[in-house]
Amino acid sequence: MANVPQLVFNNGHTCPVIGLGTWNSQPGEVTQAVKDAIDAGYRHLDCAHIYGNEKEVGLALKEKFAEGVIKRKDIFITSKLWCTHHRPDLVEGALRTTLSDLGLDYIDLYLIHWPQAFKEGGELLPYDSQGKLIPSPVDYVDTWKAMEKVVDLGLTKSIGLSNFNKKQIDRVMEIARIKPASLQIEVHPYLNHEKLIDYARSLGITVTAYSPLGSPDRPGPKPGYSHLLEDPLLKTIGEKYNKSPAQILIRYAIDRGLIVIPKSVTKSRIIQNFNVFDFQLTAEDIKTIGSLECNGRLCSLGDINQPFYPFNDEF
Repeated sequence: MANVPQLVFNNGHTCPVIGLGTWNSQPGEVTQAVKDAIDAGYRHLDCAHIYGNEKEVGLALKEKFAEGVIKRKDIFITSKLWCTHHRPDLVEGALRTTLSDLGLDYIDLYLIHWPQAFKEGGELLPYDSQGKLIPSPVDYVDTWKAMEKVVDLGLTKSIGLSNFNKKQIDRVMEIARIKPASLQIEVHPYLNHEKLIDYARSLGITVTAYSPLGSPDRPGPKPGYSHLLEDPLLKTIGEKYNKSPAQILIRYAIDRGLIVIPKSVTKSRIIQNFNVFDFQLTAEDIKTIGSLECNGRLCSLGDINQPFYPFNDEF
């Protein structure tokens, strides 16, 4: 089993550089995928309430704890506060729901999933008659103060941000009693996010790359671009190392100093994605792969005219 490197947060806690993503994993598949990942050596799971499968993740954890394969301290668990729970009085309850679903007393990292807040008290995606998401007036800086309180309560060891831009990070930093430990953003060669990554690092914030394989179940970023896993450049570099394009993409994130959370429910791919610690990309490889940048964002949420929509700024 590979000895997975860890990144150190600004509060002294550590996080394995590779984890299993659970977004869009279908009901009935997640429990087995998590068990397969733990057996393969993964010690980091990336979860979220909106994914709708935290109870299934919890079943896998319960089984692996009972088998003695892992103890709670051996595994790093991330979850995320959903947009309909940004109101400060709702944050603790939202995290307690996640803890109950996962069967845990605490998680390691709790993120504000998106800077936008949506209408509370109903659907997780509350649409109006025009098919647009209904915003809530809550400001994420007020949400952050409630996030700090769940750290005080011992419900999470660290807190952080997801899908925030530079200005939004700055606003949190200005009021933060507890600084964000980590920022989770979409990162892959079609969307390198070099400026935002460098900026987060300058503030002592680690960065986690989601969709590192380019979300194979989404359409390509732009007409005329192949899907990342089919990109001939990655295939060529993979041949040099006798590795798959997916392994090259995962190593690309790790060699840039990022935490990376590839998602799969297929046992062979889960194992293959983890088998990336026996090689390292050269600086030239990283530069070459970086040349694929095309501002190819795959993941967004809400309307560009909504308050706090994060992707209107340069980075």
